[in-house]
Amino acid sequence: MNEFALETGLLWAGVACYIAAFALLVHSVVFSRPARVPWARWPLAVGLLPHGAAVVLRWIAVGHGPYMMKYEVFASNTWLALAALLLFLRRRPAWAALGLVVLPLSILGMAIGVFSNPEARALPPTLRSTWLVFHVTFAKLAAAAFLLSLATAVLVVLRSRKRPPAWCARLPEIAVLDANEVRFVGFGFILWTVTIAAGSIWANQSWGRYWGWDAIETWSLIAWLTYGSWLHSRLFFRPRPLTSAWLAIGAFLIFVLTLLILPYVIPSLHSAYMQ
Repeated sequence: MNEFALETGLLWAGVACYIAAFALLVHSVVFSRPARVPWARWPLAVGLLPHGAAVVLRWIAVGHGPYMMKYEVFASNTWLALAALLLFLRRRPAWAALGLVVLPLSILGMAIGVFSNPEARALPPTLRSTWLVFHVTFAKLAAAAFLLSLATAVLVVLRSRKRPPAWCARLPEIAVLDANEVRFVGFGFILWTVTIAAGSIWANQSWGRYWGWDAIETWSLIAWLTYGSWLHSRLFFRPRPLTSAWLAIGAFLIFVLTLLILPYVIPSLHSAYMQ
């Protein structure tokens, strides 16, 4: 329990830094103060330190990566998403508005993890596979990429309004937002493809079959087909940016359902290890 209290304290320290970063980003974007973006990056970077330390402490305590309990999954997924945001903002500070979407959702995810069951479990024999490590790692990276695509899609929706908020006029042009939305989705789609492939190889090692139509396997395929269809329609049929943005938001909801909701509420091989 003492170890969990330390981890929780570190996570809340990270949350405090992320709230400060969010406030500075709001000030920068809404009041057109681009010089504040580097200021916002500092608390974001500092917050990653205690946040990452909490994940590492949990890793050491349980003897395996952060991919079983809800507490571990949410803590590690949000760390990767915020690290990706930090790297992107360092290269493109004009895109600070992405943080207005990514940071609140990440803070919410951390809170869900902290208030969930902190129980530590040993790794079952069926999960002791290198392919599981690949499966989980690429799933977390895909989640970070898709979260950035969601943030970009939200900005496209706001920018496309007949009377957008005044600060939206200072966002990148819709065509630029739309192009980067495609890049984020494309990157996430590749990572999710590797996630499914690695998971199939791991399943064959553990249960003697590559695909068993487990509930989460099926929904992972649905999420893959959804994003694949989005890319196909976007690249070949060229819908309006606003239409693409709304479809990307819908695709992300399906992805979240697959990755962060269904494993905890429906019986499956995944839910057996992640409750």
